[in-house]
Amino acid sequence: MTDTSNTTIYELADQFIALANQLSQQEADVGKVGTALRFAAARFNAFEAAIKSADLGAEKESALEWFSSEFKEMLSDNLDDHIANPPITQETSAEESDNSVQMFKG
Repeated sequence: MTDTSNTTIYELADQFIALANQLSQQEADVGKVGTALRFAAARFNAFEAAIKSADLGAEKESALEWFSSEFKEMLSDNLDDHIANPPITQETSAEESDNSVQMFKG
């Protein structure tokens, strides 16, 4: 079976992000949608590891290390992007007059 798809990982990611944005509007809870997306990614990555591994039990720790390292690097790059280009949200407009330090509300 030959891979004939020219879709990039960024184009695929944009489709997931579009769905996450839609769900965030429906749920009015970006934290809930973010948690669901992380859970879905973990679940799918576990499936990916299972089908690629000859012995997942023996390779579990290196799979955890690899996926964690990949996620950390991707998250760091995207955090840097949001630091350089803060997203404009409805909350941002209301908070612009408040110059106090804001804490991450994870």
